[in-house]
Amino acid sequence: MTSIALAPRTALFLPASNPRAIAKARTLACDMVILDLEDAVKPEDKNSARQAAIAAAAEGFGERLCAIRLNGVDSDEHAADLHAVAASAADMVVVPKVEDAVVAAQIAQATGKQLLAMIETPAGVLAAPSIAGVAGVAGLIAGTNDLKATLGIPASAGREGLALALQTVVLAARAGRAWALDGVFNALADPEGLAAECRAGRALGFDGKTLIHPGQLATATEAFAASRQELDDARALLAAAGGGAERFRDRMIEAMHVAQARILLQRAGESE
Repeated sequence: MTSIALAPRTALFLPASNPRAIAKARTLACDMVILDLEDAVKPEDKNSARQAAIAAAAEGFGERLCAIRLNGVDSDEHAADLHAVAASAADMVVVPKVEDAVVAAQIAQATGKQLLAMIETPAGVLAAPSIAGVAGVAGLIAGTNDLKATLGIPASAGREGLALALQTVVLAARAGRAWALDGVFNALADPEGLAAECRAGRALGFDGKTLIHPGQLATATEAFAASRQELDDARALLAAAGGGAERFRDRMIEAMHVAQARILLQRAGESE
């Protein structure tokens, strides 16, 4: 499937109908830009947003990955989105409310793009292992807002009620050798809350976080980046590893820990 070392730490959703936001994204320190044709776009703006997304993808975003989020399979706009994205320069396609591996495979084949499947419903969570196993699926995105709604969790509640769903998304992604991206954080004026949620997401095993505002980028990048201490430890571990089980800095290490250290350094842009 995909390399965890290349997974984006930050994936910023932008309304494809907002040219200023698209232009600004080309100056931002994010790993992926997701041009949204779905929730962020008014019904009367769908067609113009689709055209704007195709034009923006053609112009590109420098070294940032570019993805386009389609309208869902139950939308009247879905077929037009599929046709447009298939001919676009976008790197990936994001599909909302994926609940069926067969549908995921059909969309990946129709667009010719690697697919990021949003897991936003109970049915999606239960099907996540089979969805992540589809050859065209590059990763799973936890759609936490919709998950809360469909599970009956109050919007004001924390993420405790999502614990099983979030861990299932990560487990499914890892079993399918796919990326796992955490859901968005809605409170724009709560950087401490964002930082705490990012740390919790990384501790669960997520590779990165989806975001809804440029002001969230620095916090998420820091939270999902390895610390200087982690990087120093990884370098030392690789230098000391001789093969097999052995002692390193008063702990036992083996091949698994060597592989983890290599991924950590690769994600930081380092090579051995």
